[in-house]
Amino acid sequence: MSELPFTLKSFEPSQDIIRDGDRPGHCAALIEGWLCRFKLLPGGGRQIIAFHVAGDMPDLQSLHLGVMDHSLAAVTPCTVAMIPHEVLREQTARLPDLAAILWRETMIDAALFRGWVTAMGRRSAYGRTAHLFCELHLRQRAVGLAESRHSPMPLRQTDLADAMGLTSVHITRTLGALRRAGLITLQNRMLTIHDWDGLSEAAEFDPSYLHLGKAAG
Repeated sequence: MSELPFTLKSFEPSQDIIRDGDRPGHCAALIEGWLCRFKLLPGGGRQIIAFHVAGDMPDLQSLHLGVMDHSLAAVTPCTVAMIPHEVLREQTARLPDLAAILWRETMIDAALFRGWVTAMGRRSAYGRTAHLFCELHLRQRAVGLAESRHSPMPLRQTDLADAMGLTSVHITRTLGALRRAGLITLQNRMLTIHDWDGLSEAAEFDPSYLHLGKAAG
């Protein structure tokens, strides 16, 4: 992947990278920072449907679907590698192993969606927030961005609210409940997990859907 031609671009927080309805000619590979994938409702409400950390390629579907059906924006200052579609099509046709890697990436992306849908539909605010923290912590550990019980968490309460389908007030109460239970501390853009087993139990968290192998241990 590192040998593919690309253009590096920098983005500031809240800056759109791709918008709903765009017809991009490239795929984005996140080199540094955080992105969010989201939908905007006609009334202006935002539903975040994924967070992305360094190493993710969040818009591989644009290689074949043509028109974006959601938007992608920076959560933090980001560096993104833009890889032209024609290059990816040429290389995946020539290199089956690369095609398999990208196909696996899209399958894991779909698994994350299933995990989010289940959490949104069937878990309490407490459980779904705990589940999000477990997921993001393990995903960052897998790419060397987190320590055993500490991981960056640059999300604002409005980001968490838009991801969890809750109000900012409800998020504040939920974070307070997780803190009082001795499970986490969220301070200075850093998540500290004091009780992994307790947080996992609250989330009913099974990391197998992340397909991280030993990194999920």
